[in-house]
Amino acid sequence: MFKKILIANRSEIACRIIRACKEMNIPTLAVYSEADEFAQHVKLADEAVCIGPAAPLQSYLNMDAVINAALENGCDAIHPGYGFLSEKHEFNKKVREAGLVFIGPKPEPMKLLGSKVESRITMIEAGVPVIPGMKTSSKNISDFEEMAEKIGFPVLIKASDGGGGKGMRVVHKLEDIKSSVEAAMRESQTAFGSEVVFLEKYLESPRHIEFQVAGDEHGNFVHLFERECSIQRRHQKIIEETPSTAVSPELRQRMGETAVKVIQASNYTNVGTVEFLLDKDNNFYFLEVNTRIQVEHPITEMVTGIDLVKLQIRIAAGEAIPFKQEELSQNGHSIECRIYAEDADNNFMPSSGKIHFMKEPVGPGVRYDSGVYSGAEVPIFYDPILAKLIVWGKDREEARLRMINALKSNVVLGVKTSNKFMQTVLENQHFIDGDTCTNFIDSHSDDLKFNSTASLLHAFAAAALSEDTNQTQTVNHVARQLNSSPWLEIGYWEIAGGSR
Repeated sequence: MFKKILIANRSEIACRIIRACKEMNIPTLAVYSEADEFAQHVKLADEAVCIGPAAPLQSYLNMDAVINAALENGCDAIHPGYGFLSEKHEFNKKVREAGLVFIGPKPEPMKLLGSKVESRITMIEAGVPVIPGMKTSSKNISDFEEMAEKIGFPVLIKASDGGGGKGMRVVHKLEDIKSSVEAAMRESQTAFGSEVVFLEKYLESPRHIEFQVAGDEHGNFVHLFERECSIQRRHQKIIEETPSTAVSPELRQRMGETAVKVIQASNYTNVGTVEFLLDKDNNFYFLEVNTRIQVEHPITEMVTGIDLVKLQIRIAAGEAIPFKQEELSQNGHSIECRIYAEDADNNFMPSSGKIHFMKEPVGPGVRYDSGVYSGAEVPIFYDPILAKLIVWGKDREEARLRMINALKSNVVLGVKTSNKFMQTVLENQHFIDGDTCTNFIDSHSDDLKFNSTASLLHAFAAAALSEDTNQTQTVNHVARQLNSSPWLEIGYWEIAGGSR
């Protein structure tokens, strides 16, 4: 086993990996930027070293700085987490060339699967169903126009080397093809350093279903069932659950077997995720492979009892997967809500600043993976995720109600959060019915709007309390009327006479 692991990441995922290492008795080295000097992951790790200024390119994306930190501090492995360098095959290769172990797949399958065009070709050859569209990319606009007319509108222009909604354009008519291709190419070049884009059929109102997979160097390949990730904003997931309400046992078996075929076809080892789109007729199509641990991995852990981060580490150390496919099963239902520092009333704009007070939800079946604490600063430089709230229930309804109650107990003061928005989604009748798809938020935007009057009353109640602490009863009365607590949503506050 490894003698020391460098965690090449920050916030909640770095904390999650550090805790797994502690349980495996493996010392950890945290790296941090100047903006993260007092971050939670720095406090949790056995050792920590600053690798550069706040800007990601000068710190968390600085390959040489990360590798040098590992070499200079006696590490023999690097865990990349998710985001940043986690899916950069160049970094993977440089880590191995330095004599270190990269906790993840080999560089070659990572490079293959990092290209949507190349992976699409590989899956077609392996007999994996893909969305109809171009087999390869092109710079000839007429190629895009011909394919669009062949498969029918709407179509999707898509960056080959990216994700997160960047370099994507939905096109509904032929005359918009040229401008959309050119715009997608520019955006892809800016975001990913590549202008390679392609065209495929745009599936309207699909579900986003992904399968957790794992492979080792001993020829063992398994899947750990599906996750439904259809609740998204700006093509980014915000609520996930497992099992999916749309996946029958027969469909689960077919999709799981296909997911395993995907990683076998690409010679993929370690933990990863195969993503599919599922249409209204239960036809599923290969989307991509995430060659890393996923943000939403905890819900799989909750229903299978398997620690996926520990599994990553053990596979990277050369161990075999310690279970067979037939030994795996799902128990109960799990839901995850990503707690972002953002304003859902203002197009989910990020919210930065100091967290003046924080109270984590607790209780049976509740898990809180966090990267912040009371007094922590939320910087402007990075993804605004604060924590992941995960619950387990014996069935979906128990999990749903447990999540709503946990969200109500999740207090974060000082920055805006997505807390209330998550509650609104979970209380929506379409979600209750399991009627979810990737355009859920846009389709039900009117039903998901906040009560602005409630927000004003929250602020009023807080102001009243700051003037006279004997007015606590008034505040509590307002809270009961709103079935909420003002302390969750008012942002910065202070007791009269106090100081920041």
